[in-house]
Amino acid sequence: VQLQASGGGMVQAGDSLRLTCTASGGAFSRYGIGWFRHSPGKEREFVASIDWSGASTFHADAVKGRFTISRDNAKNTGYMQMNNLKPEDTAVYYCAVNLAGYRDMRPGAYDYWGQGTLVTVSS
Repeated sequence: VQLQASGGGMVQAGDSLRLTCTASGGAFSRYGIGWFRHSPGKEREFVASIDWSGASTFHADAVKGRFTISRDNAKNTGYMQMNNLKPEDTAVYYCAVNLAGYRDMRPGAYDYWGQGTLVTVSS
């Protein structure tokens, strides 16, 4: 399974971005998806996850109400809509999948990771 995260960029506080996680190989529609982020000086942080069906999602408290994870299995693609971005959201964002299909906030639960996409939010 190969994953590619895209959609990052440089924006101002209050702006929106939509990140995309595109998968090739494997059976994407069966996998759970997670988004994580990593900023300098901080540990990797869980952002959001979604199960294989899209029916179950979970968002970290830091992004709840601003970020929304979703997926389109027909397109082998996962998304994260990020609204009302804040400077503290600045990070490299990574998508990952777990073959078991469930949502999980633990990095160790994920089997494949994509290259990250940088999000920079200025005040």
